[in-house]
Amino acid sequence: MHVLVVHNRYASAQPSGENNVVDQEVALLRAAGHRVELFERRSDDIADRSLLGKAALPLLVPWNPAVRTELAARLRTTRPDVVHVHNVFPLLSPAVLAACADAGVPAVATLHNYTQVCVPGTLQRDGRPCTDCVGGTPLPAVRHGCYRGSRLATVPLAVSMSVNRRRWWSGVTRFFCLSAAQRDVLVRAGLPAERLVVKHNFVPDPGACRAGDGEHLLYLGRLAEAKGVRLLMAAWDEIAASGGVGVPLVIAGTGPLEREVTAWAAGRDDVRYVGLCDPAESRKAVERAVAVVAPSTWLEAFGLVVVEAMAAGVPTVAAGHGAFAELVEDGVTGLLHQPGEAASLASCLRRIAGEPARNREMGQAARRRYEQGFSPAVGLERLLEEYRAAIAARTESMGGKR
Repeated sequence: MHVLVVHNRYASAQPSGENNVVDQEVALLRAAGHRVELFERRSDDIADRSLLGKAALPLLVPWNPAVRTELAARLRTTRPDVVHVHNVFPLLSPAVLAACADAGVPAVATLHNYTQVCVPGTLQRDGRPCTDCVGGTPLPAVRHGCYRGSRLATVPLAVSMSVNRRRWWSGVTRFFCLSAAQRDVLVRAGLPAERLVVKHNFVPDPGACRAGDGEHLLYLGRLAEAKGVRLLMAAWDEIAASGGVGVPLVIAGTGPLEREVTAWAAGRDDVRYVGLCDPAESRKAVERAVAVVAPSTWLEAFGLVVVEAMAAGVPTVAAGHGAFAELVEDGVTGLLHQPGEAASLASCLRRIAGEPARNREMGQAARRRYEQGFSPAVGLERLLEEYRAAIAARTESMGGKR
């Protein structure tokens, strides 16, 4: 099969699970003998633009005509079987969908978050759930400055959401949701249910599983409010006040709360902040964990770190909502805490660290769950199945012509 992948890469200064997913899918397809090409832009390149170029960028977020022209020409020349769209913000825009229509190539799109119905894509505002824009206009997002706390920065995204809604619905043959929980939200928001399918992300096999009981509890991810970092700090302070759990908390990652986390961890024996880890360091940190902690306060569309823990035979303590409630079988492959409640999170952390025999059983069950649902073999089969369905649907709509 011949696939063209379209993706605007996120800035390299921040860890991006989405970039990782794209890279892993490309590598998986190529290893299986399929031809994969990339049509990319990089957010890192924005810094090299002229002042005028930077000033004009917001105007191109809703629609970038140069991208449409370039991509359509490439599609007519290379004639891929299917185009797989990931992120189009801020340098590509939904103009990529018009290019696919111009060239008569079917498009599929992975929905990595909730940006179809929520400007920041988190369904959250000020640390609390928010659905003010779901099913309606994004005017509340502009009023509250939901993107980076700025009304001005929110406007281009809000405009794009408004003017391109129908283009997404008509221009994409199949949307890949990362979980049933995400699909349910999007269907309720009015997206076409018949085009929304669940296709979980896969995770490469790390090649090694945890040996022994683990050395630490691990938070691995972006240091942001929506990821539950402040909640974790509050829960850990409660645990420390009652004598601890016998192992330290390791926090790995970077993000807007980095200074706060650094100050909180300074001088403590029970907390280690290790900053941003490379992939090899991250794998080692997971393999040595008593459990991986995923306390997100927003409704995660998937939860890559949860599946990475499964692959290493490590249980997870996760918030009991969104995709986590689907990925983690409470008491079997990990523990689910009440979302947003520090006391519940603290209780689960005590349990997961205080029952080594039960922890080992959960780790083994987590590994089995990974092998059955999230391995590369399963991921490849599901991806190709959906590509074929999209190609068939496109061919049928054109009366059998290609």
